[in-house]
Amino acid sequence: MIDIDNVRADTPACESVLHFDNAGASLMPDPVWQAMQWVLKDERAFGGYEAERRAADDLAAFYTEFAALLNADPTEIAYVENATRAWDMAFYGLDLKPGDRVITHGSEYASNYLAMLHQARRRGFHIDVAPSDASGQIDVAALEDMITPATKLIAITHVPTQGGLVNPAAAVGAVARRHGVLYLLDACQSVGQIDPDVQAIGCDILSGTGRKYLRGPRGTGFLYVRQSVLDRIDPPFIDLHAATWTGPDSYELAPGARRFETWESNIAGRVGLMTAVRYAQSIGLPAIEARVANLATKLRDALSVTDDVSVHDQGVTRCGLVTFRKDGLEATDIADRLRDRGINISVSTLPYARLDLAPRGLHSLARASVHYFNTEDEIERFAGAVAML
Repeated sequence: MIDIDNVRADTPACESVLHFDNAGASLMPDPVWQAMQWVLKDERAFGGYEAERRAADDLAAFYTEFAALLNADPTEIAYVENATRAWDMAFYGLDLKPGDRVITHGSEYASNYLAMLHQARRRGFHIDVAPSDASGQIDVAALEDMITPATKLIAITHVPTQGGLVNPAAAVGAVARRHGVLYLLDACQSVGQIDPDVQAIGCDILSGTGRKYLRGPRGTGFLYVRQSVLDRIDPPFIDLHAATWTGPDSYELAPGARRFETWESNIAGRVGLMTAVRYAQSIGLPAIEARVANLATKLRDALSVTDDVSVHDQGVTRCGLVTFRKDGLEATDIADRLRDRGINISVSTLPYARLDLAPRGLHSLARASVHYFNTEDEIERFAGAVAML
């Protein structure tokens, strides 16, 4: 096991830069970088096919490592090139018809909601937006009251890109199971900072990325699809990896979730993501979750006592994403000025969270995200830098 207090040893030297945008661009641990380099060296020396053959054990371990991480079966795991495409492969494969209803929440990620609008225009189904409770998270009781025989899907984001909240995913899962409704969970911002368990959550489909809290390479993602619902999703496109051409006019889909994959993929990226999962497991997701939550609380406290700064996080349970504003400055100005001081943060703006920010009277929020490799000293330095703006 890796001691969580010593992970800086596996993090690139960056003493001149404070990284608080790691939810969007997390620092890659040395073991992940090294694993990718080995594959790329083989590609350079032997070519892509031989490099893939040499990486066969690590490529196979991708499925077992993710299965262990999510408490799933390896046959329920697929590698997909990014989180959006993983979510799309499942959603666009659903047989939604005119008159069907899909329930989501105002915190849903913009790309997902756009896809819902896209398919609603094509298929004729209706989108219902569940209200928030007093804390800002999805109102589970109201969600249950919205379900009708026409409701075919509940699709929410576990950790929205703005607001710092953790939606009560397991409570939503219990509602979905009681009513026999498919449940699609976007875990892009949560897997890697929150201990995930698809059995406890009760989701049928879960999508995510490698580049955020898992600290894997960009351009990598994953998809979990419960075995019992596989045949209810028709992949929106297939190739010779996703299916077998059994006759001139016939084919069979690949068994398990690999029917959502494509033959051509980034081998170094797949090995890198597998290594990132293995690295996170070696630390322990419960330890990571506790560390991130503790640092985020300290950051909220430090910002809350800073003059002219207001924290805008919501939810009963909060995560490593901390959103705030400073009087007289736009969020983009805050990010630009902090970057000039060697501090990286992100910004959540209205186009990315229209259903959430607009009702709160907000146009944008600065977002500072902590990870387990951040320190309390860095939090103090960050709050001091914000105060000086």
